[in-house]
Parts: sequence; C-alpha cells; structure tokens
Amino acid sequence: MAPGTRIASVADFESWAGRQSPADLAEPFTYVVGLDGRLRLAPRRSEHVACAGGAPVLGAGEITFVREPGRWAVGEVSNQSTGYCPDVTSWPAVARALDGIPLRRPAAFTHEVVFRRCPACAEHNIVREADFVCVFCGGALPEAWNVDDADGSARR
Repeated sequence: MAPGTRIASVADFESWAGRQSPADLAEPFTYVVGLDGRLRLAPRRSEHVACAGGAPVLGAGEITFVREPGRWAVGEVSNQSTGYCPDVTSWPAVARALDGIPLRRPAAFTHEVVFRRCPACAEHNIVREADFVCVFCGGALPEAWNVDDADGSARR
C-alpha cells in the first residue's frame, strides 16, 4: 500500500479533501506526522505504519475535519494508533504539523490514549483510568511511556 497523502499547505489539504466523498469526510482519517514534521493522511481503514510508509513517526492517530465558513479545521484528533502506540507527549509534533499547513486545531488531543508495554510479558496495553496493570499477565506497567522498537529506535 502507498504511504498516505502528504499535506504541507492549505492547497494540499483542499486538493486532498476535494477527492474525498462526503461520507468519508464525515468519518475519522488515519494520520501520521513523519520525521519531516509533515502530516500524512489516509483512509481510516489504513494502518498507521502503511500511512507512514513503514518509517518512524513523531505522531500518529485518528483525525476528523470540519468545514467552517471559508476554511477547514480539525474537529477531533487523537493519538489512537496501535501500530505506533504514540505517547500523549506526541501532541506538540502533531500541533506543529497542523499549524504548518495551517489548519485551526484544538489545544490538545481531544481523546488521549495511554499506551504501555509490559516489562514482564512484553505485551502492549492501553491504560484505562490510570490503572497501570497489564491486562495480560497482571504485572505492573511503568508510568513513563516505554513503547519502542526492540532496537531502541522511537516510533512515537
């Protein structure tokens, strides 16, 4: 699958949005922010890793757009990506990518997902209600983000 569409300007975004159906525009899209700081968009059914062309990212999740008078804006944005499991601290990179287009955006993720890898069993977990316990083995999960590749390269 080809990487997602790179969006670097309002013209890029409007061209991309013009190719989407009204039904698709009503749904969230998969996004990543590449190491170049640019937003890439793909249909929601796309995997984040495919959207990024398999490369490491600064941020990833789901995003919706709304049409405001005379412009587009971000309606909702999350870090929900089980392919990259980005930390909530990836927000500044996402904000910079959106500001660089520019698109009006929320002040923070509208839905934050806390991901942790269990040190005991190595499974990825979504932490709910600040309960840092592995759902697979019952082990304690660290409070700091620790989901990275085995070789230590960050895929945030």
